[in-house]
Amino acid sequence: MSRYTKLNTNMSSTLVLAPDFSPVSYLPLSTVCWQTAIKLIFINKVSVIEWYDDWVIHSAKLNIRVPAVIVANRGYKRNSFGMRFSRENLYLRDLYSCQYCDETISGKELTIDHVIPVSQGGKTTWENSVTCCRSCNTAKGNKLWKPRRRPEAPDYWRLVNRIQNVHMHIAHASWQQYLGVKNVTVSRRSA
Repeated sequence: MSRYTKLNTNMSSTLVLAPDFSPVSYLPLSTVCWQTAIKLIFINKVSVIEWYDDWVIHSAKLNIRVPAVIVANRGYKRNSFGMRFSRENLYLRDLYSCQYCDETISGKELTIDHVIPVSQGGKTTWENSVTCCRSCNTAKGNKLWKPRRRPEAPDYWRLVNRIQNVHMHIAHASWQQYLGVKNVTVSRRSA
């Protein structure tokens, strides 16, 4: 199976970039709804880089196109803390592959396995959790199996680099150049 797994970007309408034209955050992706983007434009907090060609908001006194990409006029302090443990972040760390048989699986078919089972005192941590296919998880059960790669807590930039290997759904084609991903599908917007 290929790495055509949807990375959840919570499909807000407008991508937010830092003044250096990189996303403010990749995890979660820095996006805002179109209403917030328009408010930020009017209070002069952002500049618009790209617009939606086919999306115009009409009010009694104004017609305005919806921005697809905005850049902050002032800097952002980037998060340098460790990554929050979540299912999506674990899937990214392990590149959507079973850590026992090494098969690449879609996110819907993956499970989280505790290397040291919970029944034997194992905790749900980065160092004790791996992605696993259903058949390996069933076969392993309550036993101790050694995963192919030692599980460890990833840092933010390691996960960001992994995003480039995952299929991503984005709201506007222009996002691709700012995100640095190659494998994307532009999803139809929903207002």
